[in-house]
Amino acid sequence: MTLSLITMLVLMAYMYPHHSKRACYMISSRGCKALADWLPPSLREYSDDEIAARVVIREIMSNAPVIRRDSKIAFMFLTPGTLPFERLWDRFFQGHEGKFSVYIHASKERPVHHSHYFLDREIRSDEVVWGRISMVDAERRLLANALRDPANQQFVLLSESCVPLRSFEYIYNYLMYSNLSYVDCFDDPGQHGSGRHMDHMLPEIPKKYFRKGAQWFTMKRQHAIVIMADSLYYSRFRDYCGVSIS
Repeated sequence: MTLSLITMLVLMAYMYPHHSKRACYMISSRGCKALADWLPPSLREYSDDEIAARVVIREIMSNAPVIRRDSKIAFMFLTPGTLPFERLWDRFFQGHEGKFSVYIHASKERPVHHSHYFLDREIRSDEVVWGRISMVDAERRLLANALRDPANQQFVLLSESCVPLRSFEYIYNYLMYSNLSYVDCFDDPGQHGSGRHMDHMLPEIPKKYFRKGAQWFTMKRQHAIVIMADSLYYSRFRDYCGVSIS
């Protein structure tokens, strides 16, 4: 849930000014305003690091996405240990070598594998606590490792209980040619939604833009790099948003 919320706000903040926009503009690159309007106006004096990050992000978003002949989907599994549906994923991947990569963050124990596609695919992992920033850290760790491969153009975050419902060809073509990222978000006015907003998050995170959503996502490479380049919005959620913070 937390990374989904951070993802949405980071993309919105770095790409568009602080006024109302249709939700579809946030993720799609089609029909958007000129690049000069993408960054929000300064609400305060930014630090050198923040200025540098914004310049980098603007350059990232100004480059048109490229579909390479060797473009791959990075399947990133966030799991406490062994994947119970690994054999099903093995059948899903069969015959599509070179079009996908696998990354596993196992937070509690080293997984036992039944498929060669998953062998030696664990990244350095740490403890994950639901609703805490450690969950965001694990997801960012998965993204960082997957971004090291320039052929990875789409990034899918999965849990140990996720299973594929469509064929590999369908999912590959849908993601590669849609040029979209998919992030869950909705307005929850309750104490577990916008009730977690704190004044310390201002001015970067206005309450009217505060949303909630499941953490699972698919994300194109540009947006994944934006998430990794951000520190400002990450720090706001790390310091002021969590199940134990009031």
